[in-house]
Amino acid sequence: MVVGTMVSETRQGTRGCEAPSGVKHYACGSCAAFTNIVITFPIQKVLFRQQLFGVRAGEAVRQLQRDGLRNLYRGLLPPLLQKTTTVAIMFGLYEDMSRLLPRPAGTPGLPTDSVAAVLAGIAEATLTPFERVQTLLQDQRHHGRFKNTVHAFRTLVQDHGVRECYRGMVPILLRNGPSNALFFGLRGPIKGSLPEAETHAAHLVNDFICGGLLGAMLGVLFFPLNVLKTRMQSQVGGDFQSSLQVLRTIWSERDGKLTHLYRGAHLNYHRSILSWGIINATYELLLKLM
Repeated sequence: MVVGTMVSETRQGTRGCEAPSGVKHYACGSCAAFTNIVITFPIQKVLFRQQLFGVRAGEAVRQLQRDGLRNLYRGLLPPLLQKTTTVAIMFGLYEDMSRLLPRPAGTPGLPTDSVAAVLAGIAEATLTPFERVQTLLQDQRHHGRFKNTVHAFRTLVQDHGVRECYRGMVPILLRNGPSNALFFGLRGPIKGSLPEAETHAAHLVNDFICGGLLGAMLGVLFFPLNVLKTRMQSQVGGDFQSSLQVLRTIWSERDGKLTHLYRGAHLNYHRSILSWGIINATYELLLKLM
């Protein structure tokens, strides 16, 4: 009951004194994601190499150095399109569904908000093709095969059909719904536990800390699903193996050690603090300005 009340109060606080227009939360989410992607993309590429090959951070950085500066932002367009859209859906659809879903009198808002968050996560998964192409463009093994985003999409569809664009969708679904529910469910309580902000700058810092802590926690919790997704999406053509089969292969290749499965988690932790701190703080700032 306490958590549900705090979430409700937080959501009302972000709306201000009057209900925002329908597109406001979508626009703020999209701009927040754009800011984050441009800043953190090089870090994401290092993390991607660790997830795919199980190498240490130093080796991943050396791989990027060998690829050259001209390839550092190769693959930027898919995550830019995907993330600006998915974060817009995450915040916007969550707000819409929270208003539309019934709230029985006398019950906490948490169950309704959780359902709204999961539905928003499922909707985000429809943009799996962008994550798919991002994976291929960041993998140096495919540098000579795919020229750019449009060429990668066209090649996948022409050579293997539309289904190939959705390879790795299962781990994305398993990640998105629960992580959204936890993000929106814990955002209010975490911000409420921070020192009360009395200035705009203090509010911005609190929003950054709140988003960063949540992003880091969820990044570690769902890290194996991202490893699984990366491995599945690095394959082009061939059989569609189940998530369990691919996970068993990864586990065997990494000597059956959980620490090897979590290689890159420490970098993901720090990247998530920065990424979700930027997203949450930018989103809340824009929400107040619009």
